[in-house]
Amino acid sequence: MSCFKVAEKFVSINGEGPRAGEIAVFLRFCGCNLNCSYCDTRWANTSDVKYEIASAEEIVEYVKSTGVKNVTLTGGEPLLQADIARLIVLLGETGAEVEIETNGSVPLKDFVSLSPRPAVTADYKLPSSGMEKYMLTENFSYLTLRDAVKFVVGDRYDLARAEEVINKYGLINGCRVYFSPVFGKIKPAEIAEFLKERKLNGVRLQLQLHKIIWEPDMRGV
Repeated sequence: MSCFKVAEKFVSINGEGPRAGEIAVFLRFCGCNLNCSYCDTRWANTSDVKYEIASAEEIVEYVKSTGVKNVTLTGGEPLLQADIARLIVLLGETGAEVEIETNGSVPLKDFVSLSPRPAVTADYKLPSSGMEKYMLTENFSYLTLRDAVKFVVGDRYDLARAEEVINKYGLINGCRVYFSPVFGKIKPAEIAEFLKERKLNGVRLQLQLHKIIWEPDMRGV
């Protein structure tokens, strides 16, 4: 039987991505293969983090009990969980709309071929994260207009690098594209001005709604 390390599970407003503003069930899994400078869920990746062991069937029953259709798999890095593909399929078979929040360093090919197919919001880690060298740009070829690439921006250099990546891989025509500020590091107005200066049609500036509605460090929201 498949079992998963679940750091927390809860219902809240989706704070970012294509379904921002909609309610969703969040399943946060333990562990990550990256160590971004601005990580706001580092607690979920520590060796002493408290978690529950749950089977795929138990997770599905929990999701069904909430009555909420959107399901967001997050972390950490959810795709590192053994047999996560089976959980994605089981959730999809119940009618859930599954979204994977992934850090951009895990191959997506096998996950986008699942049926029902999950939606993907993939990060592209920019220079200020310290993790750009781990990005798998081949993942871009598997994304569709129901998926998204999210650039978490910490400074002006990050903005310029994001523009390079967008243009090089033609992301605007292949998926949704978001710029999101590192909380407290860059003003949203600076990102908005950059979008205007560079005439970046099709790129959306998105703020993390959960950090605006609740305290920025609050868990379970």
